[in-house]
Amino acid sequence: MQISQATEADVPRLFEVWEASVRATHHFLGEQGIQQLIPLVRQILGEFSPLYCLRDESGAVYAFMGAAEGVIEMLFVDPARRGGGAGRTLVDFAVAQLGATKVDVNEQNGQACGFYERMGFRQVGRSERDPFGNPYPLLHLALAAQ
Repeated sequence: MQISQATEADVPRLFEVWEASVRATHHFLGEQGIQQLIPLVRQILGEFSPLYCLRDESGAVYAFMGAAEGVIEMLFVDPARRGGGAGRTLVDFAVAQLGATKVDVNEQNGQACGFYERMGFRQVGRSERDPFGNPYPLLHLALAAQ
């Protein structure tokens, strides 16, 4: 799996991957919660740089990750490609190449919590609300010392 940087032309596909991933894993949001996030996510995906991605044979993005200041800010994998190592590849890259040692994850997203635990992250804190003030608790995770 080769990692590349997303381009402006990739933004519509990044959004598709985000939406499909959220619908597959963020059951606690419901349709109204997803609809409320859409404008914000579109803005973030257009502004956050760099975003690192994995592409299929045709060049279409199927997974992407963004990190800043030692924190994995986002990681989304197309549900059709989950379980194939894309998430691990991007997290390994974030840790080894970008110095990422922290990530926040929705407490109600058990799949993501389990994934990051398997990747060596451990809970170091908790917030009752997400960054947007919504009542979706976040777990603050840090990479355990090796």
